[in-house]
Amino acid sequence: MTSSNESGATYAAAGVDIEAGDRAVELMKQWVKKTNRPEVVGGLGGFAGLFDISALKRYERPLLASATDGVGTKVALAAAMDKHDTIGHDLVGMVVDDLVVCGAEPLFMTDYICVGKVHPERVAQIVKGIAEGCVLAGCALVGGETAEHPGLLGPDEYDVAGAGTGVVEADQLLGADRVRAGDVVIAMAASGLHSNGYSLVRHVLLNQAGWALDREVPEFGRTLGEELLEPTRIYSLDCLALTRATEVHAFSHVTGGGLAANLARVIPDHLHARLDRGTWTPLPVFQTVAEVGRMQTPEIEKTLNMGIGMVAVVPPQSVDVVLSILEDRGVEAWLLGDIVDRGAEHHEGAALYGDYAK
Repeated sequence: MTSSNESGATYAAAGVDIEAGDRAVELMKQWVKKTNRPEVVGGLGGFAGLFDISALKRYERPLLASATDGVGTKVALAAAMDKHDTIGHDLVGMVVDDLVVCGAEPLFMTDYICVGKVHPERVAQIVKGIAEGCVLAGCALVGGETAEHPGLLGPDEYDVAGAGTGVVEADQLLGADRVRAGDVVIAMAASGLHSNGYSLVRHVLLNQAGWALDREVPEFGRTLGEELLEPTRIYSLDCLALTRATEVHAFSHVTGGGLAANLARVIPDHLHARLDRGTWTPLPVFQTVAEVGRMQTPEIEKTLNMGIGMVAVVPPQSVDVVLSILEDRGVEAWLLGDIVDRGAEHHEGAALYGDYAK
């Protein structure tokens, strides 16, 4: 029994600061507001985010697409560098670019931020990055959750996850059933590592090689940490621009598993994608990881994107339009390969040939 001169237990004493959480919500409101679309109803503070879908009445048969993802161990680098305003940008890219692969327009996102201790300004910076990413993706941030987990995470540790919803007309759904022999594969350049393979990259460069995050790397033109925190490129509006201007058969978001494995997901069983390594030179960060880690080409290719973040599969007559639109939108793109009937020598849905350009 507690004696009269002993105070009772409190949530704050257990490590959860509700007032800090409330302050974080107030700080993030300005950023969330920037993502508003006309369909957003209400604001932060409710138990659920509201989105008016009456505009979907113009669709003949609207299909809702959903995706959820995180950013992996890239958050450890953000925490180590005490830079938290770009990791949310990565989160949005990982979610919305999965949605757009099927041709869906991203409508809205929600986020989940789990922290060991709520630092209101830090949480607001994370949300700032998410909001800026949503603006680039054309979707709204309608809500989220910040959870404080003392004892599970250290005071400066956190993780982020997000979920998104999009819509696509049923007869405009993209995917493997549209892909034909003779189609052309177009690559869209990545901004860097994006948000995959960081367990490998950290193991090779930080643990094995012992490089510090503030190490200046001449090949990068900046520090190692700055290179590793380069935000994920968001392609959703670029891809939607292509679908509205010309015929596109499929997209592939290059994430975990690498280029060939992700492209294979949108290639029918009877077809094969031939991809030419000689059409591009991987960014220096990929070459550095391979050299420092003494990695064989197959191993690094199945882990990292190698400088290609999104791929479009289009009919030959769409190639010029696609390349022109992407150039106008500031996205470096090039012819990567083609789609052919699968012969006896082809055992995978997509494969790389030749050596990388020097």
